[in-house]
Amino acid sequence: MSNKRKELIVSAIENGTVIDHIPAESVFQVIRILGLDKTDKQVYFGINLESKKFGTKGIIKISEKYFENVEVNKIALVAPSATMIEIRDFEVVSKNNVKIPETIEKIVKCFNPNCITNHEQVETKFRVFYDENNDLKLACRYCEKNTSRANVVFL
Repeated sequence: MSNKRKELIVSAIENGTVIDHIPAESVFQVIRILGLDKTDKQVYFGINLESKKFGTKGIIKISEKYFENVEVNKIALVAPSATMIEIRDFEVVSKNNVKIPETIEKIVKCFNPNCITNHEQVETKFRVFYDENNDLKLACRYCEKNTSRANVVFL
């Protein structure tokens, strides 16, 4: 019987954020919407990692970066199962599950081409709700059109 190590060892980060429990298929979308593909910070990511809770998951570690509420809201929209872990001096200082807020402001584009937000300098605002199939939807405050999670376009 082999006694080989089976876990992947990734360097701990001294200061920064770990985004854990991301659905594996959403990792690259999270990287894009947070602009991590254009950062000069050190970024580690993994996809299709084993997860007892979800089967597979993704993880992103970002050195020297902490996220504002608006960024956490973006993560929540595409990865509602994600956990945000803040690291300072190699220690976990906070660990929180993302929560989808009741309203989404200034981060999502209305898909209705006739909406005032697509023609005027009006910031977008959506009410979050769930349809009869428990699928997340966004209702535009101005034109009242509904957008499904699959059709969300970030500003």
